[in-house]
Amino acid sequence: MAQTSFDIARKAMIDSQIRPNKVIDERVVAAFAQTPREEFVPKSLRDVAYVDEDLALAGGRYMVEAMVMGRLLQALEIAPSHNVLLIGAGTGYTAALLSQLCASVIAVDNRNAGVEKTQELLAGMEIGNVAVLKGKLTEGYASEGPYDAILIEGGVETMPEALLSQLTANGKLAAIWRQSDTAQGEASLWSKAGDDFVRRSLFNAQVPTLTEFKAKPAFQF
Repeated sequence: MAQTSFDIARKAMIDSQIRPNKVIDERVVAAFAQTPREEFVPKSLRDVAYVDEDLALAGGRYMVEAMVMGRLLQALEIAPSHNVLLIGAGTGYTAALLSQLCASVIAVDNRNAGVEKTQELLAGMEIGNVAVLKGKLTEGYASEGPYDAILIEGGVETMPEALLSQLTANGKLAAIWRQSDTAQGEASLWSKAGDDFVRRSLFNAQVPTLTEFKAKPAFQF
């Protein structure tokens, strides 16, 4: 089968964005190689689907740049037996990546039309271990938990206890921690330490903050 321009762009993304930026997990690299990113963006963005920046989608969602997503997936250390929760399903690209790394994915979004369209797209690609469900992003989906890994696709200024409580004892949550008064975010991992959860900073990442995870303004007299 002849290579298409998208095949060439996908290989270039891996060779110039993913591998040079410390993504060495071959399972993660293979997931990017096998997932047609162009199928998960609007037609108007197909020609730029593989650029090294976040792509704005409908409903305040973003497709996070490949380098950042690759490093987050690697940091989660997802095993084939794991159950994973994805917060902010978007168009389904990250769910498609995750589907190749774990046993099952619960992808949550809060837009009816988006949920239905994303589920149809994944089903059409014969991805059978992903369920796209409607729910509040900050509440996750406890009834299908606990989860070995939770991934929030976007920046967060707050981290709800409701999400952390859905992790298994050794589970990890990955997101971009972005305080409201700073321009730069930190890719971070949350995990349990005794009775509490601790955050470990991984690397700097500038990803747009999800509206649902913005901190409420402090009350002023």
